[in-house]
Amino acid sequence: MANDGPVEHGYPHLETVRESITALYKRLSYDTIQTFATSVAPVDVAFCDTDDLYLGAQRVARELVRHYRLPDARVIVSFREMKHAANVELAAGPEYFIELNDRFRTHRRDIGAALAHEIMHVYLHRLDLSFPGTRDNEILTDTATTYLGAGWLLLDAYREDAASSQKLGYLTPEEFGYVLAKRSLVFGEDPSVWFTSPQAYTAYTKGMVQARRDEEQPPLTAAGWAGRRRYARDRRHAHGPQAGVPYTFSPDGGGHLRVTFPCPTCHQRIRVPVRGRMRARCSLCRTVLECDT
Repeated sequence: MANDGPVEHGYPHLETVRESITALYKRLSYDTIQTFATSVAPVDVAFCDTDDLYLGAQRVARELVRHYRLPDARVIVSFREMKHAANVELAAGPEYFIELNDRFRTHRRDIGAALAHEIMHVYLHRLDLSFPGTRDNEILTDTATTYLGAGWLLLDAYREDAASSQKLGYLTPEEFGYVLAKRSLVFGEDPSVWFTSPQAYTAYTKGMVQARRDEEQPPLTAAGWAGRRRYARDRRHAHGPQAGVPYTFSPDGGGHLRVTFPCPTCHQRIRVPVRGRMRARCSLCRTVLECDT
């Protein structure tokens, strides 16, 4: 939790974020991810100063448990002084204990954001889905929270001006915006109407630009002129992996070339023959891709 300290910007964790999206599709399946097409509604996690602190936190926790479709998961929320925003005890259940930073006693509108991240830890724990190392596992948790419809709360908790700053989660604001944009492109949902933080809206628009770039990489037909020209040159020379491009060429054993590139939706690697214009269908997320290989 960045609290009046420097906030990291940009896309330093982008590859891990993409790996997290792929892992979600692989572990949950396309059909399960489709059940999260509707995000947590602001009214369901709203928290005002007149609400009882503990009863309000329990109410928001129950709503997030319902959103994640966690069965038999009773979340008990308490508050204490700590360095991090929150902590969850991942025991066997059926009760889970979440401790929130004392800061949230007076910053109640961000309680939903903190709980969304911690209850996602419970969800991933039950799925037995994790990445090695604390850093990558926290990035997976932020990405899953956002892609499955509750992470707009984390981005909306980001506020920064000349005198103060606040940010929750391990992703940068732009990375939260990127994952939200990826989700928006899949489900057609615009989360920007829920933001109360102007900085969150800016980060989301930057993330959308980055997400659109995923759809404009060769061999996709939406690629720009410069990318298509480099792709054609690399295809002529049958170059292998190179810095700065997402595709690789390899022989198929029969004297023909194949190109491997990431799906712009789920980032699973797709391998197709090099034979001009064609359609490819991602077997993981079922996206149909217009290609010019």
